Amino acid sequence: MSLFKREDREALRAGSAALAVVAVMFSFAAVVVAAHADNGKVGAPAGAVPVTLSEFAISPATITVPVDGSIVVTNTGSAQHNFSVRGTKVHTADIAPGASATLSLDGVKKGHYTVFCSVSGHETAGMRAALDVGSTASATVDPMAGMDTSTMTPAQMLAMNSKMDTAMKSGIDDYVAQLKDGPNTKGVGNQLLAPKVQADGTKEFELTAKIVDWEVAPGNTVKAWAYNGQVPGPWIKVAVGDKVRIVLQNDLPQSTAIHFHGLDVPMAMDGVPFVTQPPVLPGKTFTYEFVAKGPAMGMYHSHDDAQQQVPDGMIGVLQVGEMPLPAGVGPVAQEVPMVLNDAGVIGLSLNGKSFPATAPVIAKAGDWVEITYFNEGLQIHPMHLHGLPQLVIAKDGFALPQPYRADTVLVAPGERYTVLVHATSDFLGPNNTPGIWAFHCHILTHAEGPNGMFGMVTTFIVTPAR
Repeated sequence: MSLFKREDREALRAGSAALAVVAVMFSFAAVVVAAHADNGKVGAPAGAVPVTLSEFAISPATITVPVDGSIVVTNTGSAQHNFSVRGTKVHTADIAPGASATLSLDGVKKGHYTVFCSVSGHETAGMRAALDVGSTASATVDPMAGMDTSTMTPAQMLAMNSKMDTAMKSGIDDYVAQLKDGPNTKGVGNQLLAPKVQADGTKEFELTAKIVDWEVAPGNTVKAWAYNGQVPGPWIKVAVGDKVRIVLQNDLPQSTAIHFHGLDVPMAMDGVPFVTQPPVLPGKTFTYEFVAKGPAMGMYHSHDDAQQQVPDGMIGVLQVGEMPLPAGVGPVAQEVPMVLNDAGVIGLSLNGKSFPATAPVIAKAGDWVEITYFNEGLQIHPMHLHGLPQLVIAKDGFALPQPYRADTVLVAPGERYTVLVHATSDFLGPNNTPGIWAFHCHILTHAEGPNGMFGMVTTFIVTPAR
């Protein structure tokens, strides 16, 4: 299934080279990061990936290391912590506050692992992260880390910079190719789910929770915990007043349940095991029923072992009705639900994909586009759109009495923000060519590394009106 309409692909073929503009927008940041690499850690091998431990977190939430690479683990907290790779014998000793340890991953096979602090109680308090060994799609190793750039000749600096530029261009090329060839990874999330309409008008939706192979970025396939085999799960959209029935089939190896975040449902349907319902055991089903109240921009996600199941993919959008539009705007030409994630096996992603597999937003000049951010991650994400203003019209599904314009919208975990973007001809490229505008989380380490863009990056593309 192609993610892009044929007419959109045809309109963009001639102008797809304009995406080089995106590289220019970000390349300065990459050079600055490289030029200011910390060379002061004695004994740390060149290219070692930095990781920090604190009360109670491991940062970054997704750690990417090459095969046979190494990690420098620094304890920035006030208590002793350690760092272990689950399923292997690789671990550090306890690390005192302020101290560091270098951990070699020699012999650790390419794949995806969980890392944690084994001090009693620390993992359950939040000290767990994902480790990606051998992925090139989101590599974070700085090719200049550990080098004394003050002793490098201009020719050596130029050669190193050329390597960085080549890596960045490779990702851009993979992203651009989607405009002609369609998605560069298997699987598309957020697909609208059609209901089975019962005789009494009830709209019934079936969701199966199961572990599946999910390609987050080209070559980076993980074991995702998914609804109906996609991440995010199917987009469920109903009208205000609809009778809704959702039948959950649990094909996972552990119990689960569905919580309807931000939706007004009866207590017995709130989906919290041992509080409102028994857990849904492996192999069993549970039926949720309620009348849709709204309008609402809600999410559905697991509320059982949620710190694992949700970041690993058990997330989805449940929309009730439409957000009311302010006077003088619209109509809306397209709706774009954008689910944000930053942890688990999915990691830094937009709608279950990491750049260069993220999908662009493509609009014709004159269109109004409605984008709703759904933060299912564990961190705040300031979502920044270059060029085009965002008109913020609703928070958490509640219309704002005074909408406001912003270029960066700060979305905390659990929050939903609905914005309108007016893609006028002012945002086209030169000579009526498509306008290409970078669109990313502005925590730069969520979008950019020394090997180029990754994670929470896409583009907003304005095409000429036909």
